[in-house]
Amino acid sequence: MAAEDSLSSNPLLQNFEFPPFDVVDAHHVRPGIRALLHQLEAELEQLEKTVEPSWPKLVEPLEKIIDRLTVVWGMINHLKAVKDTPELRAAIEEVQPEKVKFQLRLGQSKPIYNAFKSIRESPDWNTLIEARQRLICANYGIRLFSAQIKEAVLSGIALEDDKREEFNKIEQELEKLSHKFSENVLDATKKFEKLITDKKEIEGLPPSALGLFAQAAVSKGHENATADAGPWLITLDAPSYLPVMQHATNRALREEVYRAYLSRASSGELDNTAIIDQILKLRLEKAKLLGYSNYAEVSMATKMATVETADELLEKLRSASWAPAVQDIEDLKSFAKDQGAIEADSLTHWDITFWSERLRESKYDINEEELRPYFSLPKVMAGLFGLAKTLFGIDVAPADGVAPVWNSDVRFYCIKDSSGNPTAYFYFDPYSRPSEKRDGAWMDEVFSRSRVMAQKGSSVRLPVAQMVCNQTPPVGDKPSLMTFREVETVFHEFGHALQHMLTKEDEGLVAGIRNIEWDAVELPSQFMENWCYHRDTLMSIAKHYQTGETLPENVYKKLLAARTFRAGSLSLRQLKFATVDLELHTKYVPGGTESIYDVDQRVSMKTQVIPPLPEDRFLCSFSHIFAGGYAAGYYSYKWAEVLSADAFSAFEDAGLDDIKAVKETGQRFRNTILALGGGKAPLQQVFVEFRGREPSPEPLLRHNGLLVATA
Repeated sequence: MAAEDSLSSNPLLQNFEFPPFDVVDAHHVRPGIRALLHQLEAELEQLEKTVEPSWPKLVEPLEKIIDRLTVVWGMINHLKAVKDTPELRAAIEEVQPEKVKFQLRLGQSKPIYNAFKSIRESPDWNTLIEARQRLICANYGIRLFSAQIKEAVLSGIALEDDKREEFNKIEQELEKLSHKFSENVLDATKKFEKLITDKKEIEGLPPSALGLFAQAAVSKGHENATADAGPWLITLDAPSYLPVMQHATNRALREEVYRAYLSRASSGELDNTAIIDQILKLRLEKAKLLGYSNYAEVSMATKMATVETADELLEKLRSASWAPAVQDIEDLKSFAKDQGAIEADSLTHWDITFWSERLRESKYDINEEELRPYFSLPKVMAGLFGLAKTLFGIDVAPADGVAPVWNSDVRFYCIKDSSGNPTAYFYFDPYSRPSEKRDGAWMDEVFSRSRVMAQKGSSVRLPVAQMVCNQTPPVGDKPSLMTFREVETVFHEFGHALQHMLTKEDEGLVAGIRNIEWDAVELPSQFMENWCYHRDTLMSIAKHYQTGETLPENVYKKLLAARTFRAGSLSLRQLKFATVDLELHTKYVPGGTESIYDVDQRVSMKTQVIPPLPEDRFLCSFSHIFAGGYAAGYYSYKWAEVLSADAFSAFEDAGLDDIKAVKETGQRFRNTILALGGGKAPLQQVFVEFRGREPSPEPLLRHNGLLVATA
């Protein structure tokens, strides 16, 4: 009886308007998820008995099952990312295999698959709207190829029983390994702490960093720590690691912190090496079971690109970036020499960021730290929301208190259309919390827009998103003062959120960011970053937090000029990640003569001007491809950069100073890229509908100042 009572009050099992993030705890996870899976299992059995090849008897009940699991599991997974505890970790780890088992059972249901197939083969197929056709093709691995069905069997549905069992074992193991990989990275990042008591050791570091380091020291028991007198605690979180690499004149400190960062999760009990090998081995086995020759082909089955077209694009961009990147290093060497640096002739990895920052300051007279006071979080958000109103005709209104939150710093907003009606909501969790929050920045869905999941009395459930960043928290009575890169990151994540929130698609399984080919999802996010360099937009956010003074015009011009600073090097860095990812998922043979680190070194010969250290272990913390969704998909950042630069060039063509033209083009962007969700093919239709032609890489190379190099 007590168990039933506790289940009846378990927040994971309640009907809620917004997730009860404030009350969900680790002890709710095991009983809540098990009860939910039990309930969904019964609903699935019932569906299999009564299924018919029609929307009400197939897709609608199926969406309810998928949605319930997505929302509840999404809630606890989100809490693990932003409010991690050993208890929550252990609870999720325990029920995860049961959740994966149910997902596999659902994805391999023959009655459901056959019902989808019947719809596909019926004479009514051509009368279905495109979103419904894509939903069927996406959810059951049936792909459209010149009106023939190709069973892509990505969920293992067409496998014989023993092979299907093997496939399911692989899926379970992969899920477990990626979680372990992620936990090792978080724990290894947390493990490194360097306490400094002598101010000479941290010369060059700006007050904002010293304030942060002192705050970190206070949180570890040094209650009298101050920015001026210390002690100072350095960690490997981005807001701590980056200032050291950029500003510490102490070369030995830079080397120590760099080496620690690069070797995260590569030794002892947190070593990810064997985990990576096992992940790659299992992915290859999975690919072979499904009839593909490598895992990259499996990954590309649901993307716009093929392995060949992705390789082709990466090589085209690499050859345009190599000579400028070589020149970047030469420029740094001669600058360091002019400054009398003893390391000038032997610049290495822990010198590059430091000397780049000095050269940038000298060349453009821009100091990242001096810019911070102009980018206070409240002003940046106000400017971003103002831009969204101009481009897309929406209002973003604070709605704090409407939905429960997981931390008092989290803000909640409502998106309203031009008539003032709510169309979506989102959470924003801006600050770094090293002890409980994973690093990086991301956007995820809480609810998708859906007709089927609408509450009584409304025609559609509104989409809800969450945006998470890891920027510098407020120190004392100062607001969060952002670097320009942090500003770009907020714009980027808001772009993702807009695509989720401004969808007009009512079929929940293809609404918002759902069912959009992976290499197209970065289009709206990278598109939004371009506006950080648009004069009127930047001037609307760049107001000094104390005086209200606008960023001086000459500083804006320098920022604009600095945009292409080291573009070749920065481009190569992304291309290295993308290329090593594809190599590991196409040519690498697990257990063969070449190790994962050999592959990394080999790829680096063509993508790094300064070769990596022999002991470089960056792969051990490459979460994107071993614990995120980017396996054989990291190239999509570059693929989408081409699309987003080309999309922004539509505004340039229309005239960025012509407000009427900008609004019209913005509306067109909203009605195509942001509105159509996964209901239409992104390249063949959505992009072409917006741009009037196929995408071209020329605007990207032009924006990066790399066009000359290809001429």
